[in-house]
Amino acid sequence: MWPDRRLIDLFGIEFPIVQAPMAGIMDTELVIGAAEGGALGSLPCAMLSPDKAREQVGIVRQRVKAPVNMNFFAHRAVAADPQRDAQWRMRLASYYRECDLDPSAPTAPASRARFDAAMCDVVEEVKPEVVSFHFGLPDKPLLDRVKATGAVVVGCATIVREAVWLEENGVDAVIAQGAEAGGHRSMFLTDNIAAQPGLFALVPQMADAVRVPIIAAGGVADGRGIAAAFALGAAGVQIGTAYLRCPESRASALGRAALAAAGDDSTVITNVMTGRAARGIANRAMREVGPVSPDAPAFPHAAAAFAPLRVAAEKKGKTDFTNLWAGQGVRLGREMPAAELTRALAGDALKRLSAL
Repeated sequence: MWPDRRLIDLFGIEFPIVQAPMAGIMDTELVIGAAEGGALGSLPCAMLSPDKAREQVGIVRQRVKAPVNMNFFAHRAVAADPQRDAQWRMRLASYYRECDLDPSAPTAPASRARFDAAMCDVVEEVKPEVVSFHFGLPDKPLLDRVKATGAVVVGCATIVREAVWLEENGVDAVIAQGAEAGGHRSMFLTDNIAAQPGLFALVPQMADAVRVPIIAAGGVADGRGIAAAFALGAAGVQIGTAYLRCPESRASALGRAALAAAGDDSTVITNVMTGRAARGIANRAMREVGPVSPDAPAFPHAAAAFAPLRVAAEKKGKTDFTNLWAGQGVRLGREMPAAELTRALAGDALKRLSAL
């Protein structure tokens, strides 16, 4: 038996496991696989149009009878700065010339949409069981509309102060994102990357500070990590990196090779790829330009300059400019279908918990 069933009951799922939404490297197939295994499947919507988000929820609904989580970004949008963008392009000019590209050629803007009225219309239409937000919460009128649909609302926090703020603003559960976690840091009340706490320090302090259930995220990739999260006061876990080697993920052959070869010291927190702090497998750009650079344009504009470089390098079999987000538990990943992995993780965790 799980020592804390609040998350299971809140989401209506079999196991207290949330499959992390990972924009750009997954779609409905991973959501469906995780849900079939008993986890909460999460659909990342920050890089989707409203029509595409609606379509993908429909695909999930057709394939599996399980709750679905729609995940959105709630960052404060910053307009592009043409001068800073041009300077950033010049900072990367040597890479452009190396790839036989023109650094002055126009590129498409980076696509990382903030939750807005159009997406809120979709939520009201498709009525997902869960809606989660990264980088804080949307403005109150939009949040009120989401809550009026009956959806469970989840926010992500990297420090205790953020968790308290999320609870005060009406969330039903908080994801505790430890420094070990892959992907963008959900920082919204701090910008101090160096002071981000690890999961073992974060979860018990967060559990003491708020009443809503805590979902532990960061370096959790096997039954040991899940059992430890419960011992620290979490009601469940969010797992992302461990799913990246599943056949349902959209990781490329190059990406899968990098994941398989990565070790515990292979990831870094960087801002050079998108303009916002995120943890991923270190690539050439992160090492040579960063990993943290004051020159990077604000999120998400820094990413635009890397798009042509990434395409050119990948054609040569290189990931020099590919942002492969992953957490410090990357070495614990396994190659198996998402449903099978979910059941294996839950089974191992229950065995360990029963032995305590």
